Formats: sequence, structure tokens, C-alpha cells
Amino acid sequence: MNRIRSRLACLLLALLLAPLLTGCGASSSQDDGVLRFGLAEPPRNLDPRFATDATSERVNRLLYRRLVEFDAHGLPVPGIATWERLTPTLYRFRLGEEGRRFSDGSRLTSADVAATYGYILDPDNASPHRAQLSLIASIETPDADTIAFSLNAPDPLFPAYLAEGILPARVIREGRALSDAPLGSGPFVLLDWPEPGRLRLARRSDGLHVELLAVKDPSVRVMKLLRGEIQMLQNDLSPELYAYLRERDGVRVEVRPGTNFSYLAFNQEDPATGRLAVRKAIAHALDRETLLHFLFRDLGRIAESIFPPDHWVGTQGLEPYAYAPERAVALLKEAGFDASHPLRLTLKTSSDPFRLRLATAIQSQLAAVGIQLSIRSYDWGTFFGDVKAGRFQLYGLTWVGVHTPDIFRYVFHSRSIPPNGANRGRYRNPEADRLIDQAASEPDLEHQAALYRALQRLLHDDLPYVPLWYEAQILAVRGGVEGYRLAADGNYDGLEQVRLVPPNSNGTADSD
Repeated sequence: MNRIRSRLACLLLALLLAPLLTGCGASSSQDDGVLRFGLAEPPRNLDPRFATDATSERVNRLLYRRLVEFDAHGLPVPGIATWERLTPTLYRFRLGEEGRRFSDGSRLTSADVAATYGYILDPDNASPHRAQLSLIASIETPDADTIAFSLNAPDPLFPAYLAEGILPARVIREGRALSDAPLGSGPFVLLDWPEPGRLRLARRSDGLHVELLAVKDPSVRVMKLLRGEIQMLQNDLSPELYAYLRERDGVRVEVRPGTNFSYLAFNQEDPATGRLAVRKAIAHALDRETLLHFLFRDLGRIAESIFPPDHWVGTQGLEPYAYAPERAVALLKEAGFDASHPLRLTLKTSSDPFRLRLATAIQSQLAAVGIQLSIRSYDWGTFFGDVKAGRFQLYGLTWVGVHTPDIFRYVFHSRSIPPNGANRGRYRNPEADRLIDQAASEPDLEHQAALYRALQRLLHDDLPYVPLWYEAQILAVRGGVEGYRLAADGNYDGLEQVRLVPPNSNGTADSD
């Protein structure tokens, strides 16, 4: 039955796309040596000191180098610098030779590192990344290759916080705006940004031109891929579109497990969603396995916390909130809601068609236990603005590219309520604050991990978020695109190695 449904969905999709594919004339496949990459959303800020949206963060990784990167378990590894811990509160970083040349030809030195982090730490500059770096007491640069960071308190995880893109010190001194005119030492340089949804980059190693094209509608994005107007796209596809592309000649589809965490968040100050019994009722009313199977076609895995179990602070043994509608009804009754006095809630989401379908499925599952859920969908800017301002009862989102457990302070500490952080649900628990503070001051990394695991167990009980799943990463490319490595967190780093291979005489692409 599932196979029949899948085929019917693909047939319907083919019928819907057919006018788009045939009504615009012949294929417009371009062979001009430019790689065109389709995005769901455009970047909003190409200054790493201020960027917070996922697309901007991913594009900035192409334009700027960082002192530190992360391994598969979320632990810090050298980027353009190595380090040693001289004392519990003193770290010395040494710049290597790779990634030391800005795109204007000048050399990256310790002064640029100090200027970048000094700017972020200055409260007058209102960088959203300042909070996680506030333990830095001072920065010294004894020579052009060395940076010494003194801390207010010991933190063995400190190197993991130094993942900001490095800017030239002279540009910072001049106060030059970099939000749309970046100058970094990354593998790419910005050629131009002629319109919000179109960004042109050049790879510094060989001059390959890459265009990042924002096409919000996923069906149109697929149509452009099939017509050759773009050669690759990544994520933000419904399972039907994924299944449809798998059947198309000339398109290769790849999937790998992902680490980006999807969740439902609650407003803790709301009279209804601020009650633990209501949050637990919703958790037990959701059949996550069914949602993941039928909506996502199993392109994901159930989550119980922000970090998957294989992360270095990942928590094993968190008992899932099982689908138990009878338990949900009992919890609602305990909270004072029943058929004569139903619980009415509003869920806010983006206007993406698939996210709307997911919200409708959640609405149906909650209705089965007597919860009347209204759905309000908005364009991304309006939706995210409401989330940051606390104008919601519950909403659904995904944390993207999270590597370090300082996310817990940013999201759940009582002092991180906006504008001081991302505690958008106004969650307050003195025990959570204590565990976060204690973990940050714990000098031993193993003991720090134990404290974060205790925190995750507490959060799992308190449910400021209902954890949903880690969505899989999906890549679709046309023939002739080779060497792109799909990342578990969805970054675009694979563009540094991607190759355009000319088609051979048989109309196919040569490959190794």
C-alpha cells in the first residue's frame, strides 16, 4: 500500500510539473562553466559577527576561515590554528600557513584575530555571538602568528567557542560594512550580489564560478534542476520531490543521516503551554514514528535531545515519550481540559508547503486526544520575528549546525531570554541554570559532559521542547557534477572540492 501511495504521489507530482517543464520551451541547460546551486532561502548577512540565519552561516563558511573546526563527534579540531592550554585560564593559539591570505592579497595575522574577537566582545557593537565569548578576559598578540586568550574562569571547552570567521583588522578599524561586501580568507570570494536571491562566488583555487540562487518554492526548484537552470540543490525537499527525483534520468540523489534537530517549542509564560501536564500530553499525543515514516519517508531518525547519542555529550537511555493517546487524555484531564472544556492552542510555522503539511498532520494527531490546534503560517521573516519576540504558544523549528553544548546556555538559561539569547520560550528552572553554570566552570571535560547529560535528562522531563527528529541530509545533482561531499549538518563546504566534468560524446559525464 505504501508503495502504491508513493507511486501515485510521484505520478501526481509529474503531472503538476509537466506544464512547467514543457510550457517554457526546450531545456535551458547551460554549459558556461558556472555551477548553479539552488537554495530555499537567500543569505541575509555576510558579516560573521552578526549573521545568525542558517544560510548566511553556511555561506560565510565559504568566505571566511576560522581558528577552530569540529570533528564528527562535535569536538574542536584545528582550523587555521593549533592551540595549547598553558594554565586552566590561559590558551595559546598558533596560526599555521593554510588560510592566511585574505581575498585582497593581504596576510591574515594575530592582529586580525584579536580585532575580530575584540569587536564581538564590545557590548556597544551588539553582536549576537558575544554571550558565548564573555568568559574571555583579555587577548594578547606577542607576534604575528600567536594569540593568547586569558579567561575569567577555567573552561576546557574554550577552543570550541572560537569558530567565528576572521576579518581584517583594518576593515574593522575603518568601520567598513561587510554585511554585503565580505572580505575573508576562505576558499571563495564574493564576485557580486546583484539581487537578494542571487549570489555569485569564485573559488580561489581555480576560479570556478558558483552561483547561489534562492528559489523558495521547492517544486520550482526541482523544475529548474530538471531543466538544467541549476545543477544541484540540497535539502528543503518534500519526500515526494525526493522520490520523484530518484526516478529521473540524469539526476543523482544522495542521502546521509543528519544531525540538525527538529522540535516543538512552548511559551512557558502562556497559561496553557506553561503547564507541564499540557506539554506532556502533547508529547504523548504525537506519533513521531508515523509522522517520520509517512511524511518523511523515513528520511530521519527520532530525537530525544539536541545532540544525537554519538555526540561527545550525547545522552544514552533517555526514555522516549511513547505515543500514548490514553495517557495524553488523562494528562489533559489533570490539567482541567476535557470534551466540555477543550484545550485550544495555536501553532505558528513557516509558509513552506511541506512544513504546512507537517503542521496539519500534527493538528490531526492532537485533535484525536481533544486538543483543538489552529495553524498560523507566515513568510519566514514574519514567522521568525514572532518567535524571537515570544509571540506564540507553540512553534516548530530546527536547530542547524549546532556543535557545542554552550547551546544549552544560549537556549535554556534564564538569563538568555531575548535579546540576551535564544530562550524564546522564557523557560526558567533554577536547577537547569545551576547545571549550565556548573558545567561551564568544570575544568575536566569528562565531568563537564556528565553535567550536560544530567541537564539533558532534566530538560527531557521539563519539556521546554518536545524533541521530534534529526532530519536526513539530501543532495540532488545533475550529471557532470562530481566530488561534492554532503555534510551531516547541511553546510556547503563540499563546494570547495566539487568539480564540473564536461560531458563525453555519449552525452554522459566522465568520472573517476
